[in-house]
Amino acid sequence: MNRNGEWSGARRLFIILFDVIVYNIAIFFSFWLKFHGTIPQRNFETFENSALFISIFFIALNLLLGAYVFYNRITSDIVFVTVISQVLMSFAIMTITFAGRWFAFPRMVILYSFILSTILLSIYRLIIYKTYLKVSRDKQVVIVGFEKDVAPAVQNFASQKNNKHRVCSVIIDHFTDNLTRLIDQVDIVYLASEIAEAEKRKIYQLVTKKEKKLFLNTTFENLIMINPNIMNFEDESIIESTGFKINSEQALFKRLFDIVVSLVLLVIASPFMLLTALLVKVTSPGPVIYKQIRITKDQREFPIYKFRSMSATAEAKSGPVLAKSHDARVTPVGKFIRAVRFDELPQLFNVLKGDMSIVGPRPERPFFVDQFNAENPYYYLRHNVQAGITGYAQVYGKYVSDYDSKLKFDLLYIKKYSLLLDLKILLQTIKILFDKVSSQGLAEDEAIDNLRSIDFPTDKIYQ
Repeated sequence: MNRNGEWSGARRLFIILFDVIVYNIAIFFSFWLKFHGTIPQRNFETFENSALFISIFFIALNLLLGAYVFYNRITSDIVFVTVISQVLMSFAIMTITFAGRWFAFPRMVILYSFILSTILLSIYRLIIYKTYLKVSRDKQVVIVGFEKDVAPAVQNFASQKNNKHRVCSVIIDHFTDNLTRLIDQVDIVYLASEIAEAEKRKIYQLVTKKEKKLFLNTTFENLIMINPNIMNFEDESIIESTGFKINSEQALFKRLFDIVVSLVLLVIASPFMLLTALLVKVTSPGPVIYKQIRITKDQREFPIYKFRSMSATAEAKSGPVLAKSHDARVTPVGKFIRAVRFDELPQLFNVLKGDMSIVGPRPERPFFVDQFNAENPYYYLRHNVQAGITGYAQVYGKYVSDYDSKLKFDLLYIKKYSLLLDLKILLQTIKILFDKVSSQGLAEDEAIDNLRSIDFPTDKIYQ
């Protein structure tokens, strides 16, 4: 642990290595249980030969699932990620041993290892998690900005899952003077608003001099500076801002990724799709598959496929309406298939057709796209890539977020795009299938635009 109370890279490496050891111990004892204490030589050699490949896949999978990230987590998150990773590892072992022709890896051992590893890894990771909470120091945060921006930021930091970042004060006026008085008491300065350039420079200088961390919000001006190119002309270096585009080579590999993943998912999901179709058909009059015009890359219209979750006449009188929490138009079966996202499964055919991608900004309807384009001059940028079944906003944001918040996630995704990011989002999507908050619609009257509405201590407000 360093002087700032943060976990060092060496400590994280140790946690991962010991995690792998615990997992391999679970597999070894699974063989031991299967063969009642005496493991045949042929089976033990299979374990030895496949252990390295299984361990590498185990590390990669858990890194992508965020198993070694302990901030912004609660106990149930740790256990749930462990269960998900071990389910996926069971399939991975079958694949690895088949590819390596290591057929002396009994299926009963895979079952035993799933149970043992889930228990042992959950215990180990919870011990590490509790140690992290106890040993690592809480980060004191001061939020700087106008009240309309500061209030929702305070609310976000007050989340149940936020276990290490504590808002100790907010500054809503006389920014530099107030921050100068508080800077030695805080670890992080979060600049939540677009303030005057001169004052912003003073804050940057103060934060740099005092060696504090600086958090910035995702305004367009900040987003455009992500992943810059550095160019040198004689004795001058220039920062080249990259655009909100995916180049042709990336687009080709993304398309290949989409085709392979959608075909695999169609095979896996086919029983669930059949069951969903039957449930929709017998519980509500109307078509099983619901087609609706949406917008994808280059603002092109296409018909999206979904299992119908609302009554067939849901918008006959109201016209286009955004989904809301506790939407009365949703059928009982519709509530269930929305909660587990089964209603989205027919979109795999949209992916094969080329209208959508596995990962990308969620497609909106033309009526709302026109409205959002008129309200936000940067909204069109999200249509520089194919619309997706899941996306950055769905994994790291909330379904209840407004379109402007989702747009920031979408633009961040385009800027940070890589195939590895797509794979990470795809795996993270498995977790949010069971997260009720992520499955809710747009809540009404949830706007927070002042500190009094969240009862923030007045003696911690500097103005």
